[in-house]
Amino acid sequence: MVTVYIRYVLDPSKLADFEHYGKLWIPLVERFGGQHHGYFLPGEGANNIALALFTFGSLAAYEQYRHQAAQDPACQAAFRFAEDTRCILSYERSFFRPVFS
Repeated sequence: MVTVYIRYVLDPSKLADFEHYGKLWIPLVERFGGQHHGYFLPGEGANNIALALFTFGSLAAYEQYRHQAAQDPACQAAFRFAEDTRCILSYERSFFRPVFS
């Protein structure tokens, strides 16, 4: 199992655009076999940092999702939305494995 953590640096004047972007991706990740844990928008503290967390059964399953998403028209439209609105200034992706009792 692998959980993908994405930390976004946003344009704080475009939070509504980023929220729309997140709402586009949640069902797309799930359609390709992932479990989305949500997007987390700025609250108290920094006004330009957001997070996303989603899990796939394996790193191989995540890589398959990435390959399929690159070919999918709905995913391509979501990418274009972020590019067109410039709501995301940068992002970094990390991978984690959960530990349970």
